[in-house]
Amino acid sequence: MDGKLLNLTKSDFDQIISEITEFWGDDRTLAFHHPIFLYQFGNTAYVIKENDRVIAYLFGFISQTAPVAYVHLIGIRNSHKRRGLGRRLYEHFIDYAIKHGCKELKAITTATNHTSIAFHKSIGMILNGAETENGVPVVKDYSGPGQHRVVFSRTLQ
Repeated sequence: MDGKLLNLTKSDFDQIISEITEFWGDDRTLAFHHPIFLYQFGNTAYVIKENDRVIAYLFGFISQTAPVAYVHLIGIRNSHKRRGLGRRLYEHFIDYAIKHGCKELKAITTATNHTSIAFHKSIGMILNGAETENGVPVVKDYSGPGQHRVVFSRTLQ
């Protein structure tokens, strides 16, 4: 199995930010990489590293109002995709969430992110939503007016 799974550090966060295109192809998600995931939610922010190089990461948190675990971002370095790293990160986060009383797992994406949709379906998440966009169920205005999102969920045992 590739790399060692660890909690996110400041140097890991800085590496992810400075090499964002290595994970996402461009910098479109840069604004979503807020340092709150290091400083306030560091116990649910994970990296997989080879030597000192981050090859994959997951930023998650546990809801303060419901027994829900939420994955905010998951990124895999382009050179390391399709090696099971995303699944490994999710499994680690789910284990943590269950130990901390979570009963549900959630994540979101856009209706055009077919890779994300396929991945989340492959790990047992369902798509919620009454409306459809590009043939995909979405929750209308989930991220603000006109910002429909695919909302994934999964019951945790």
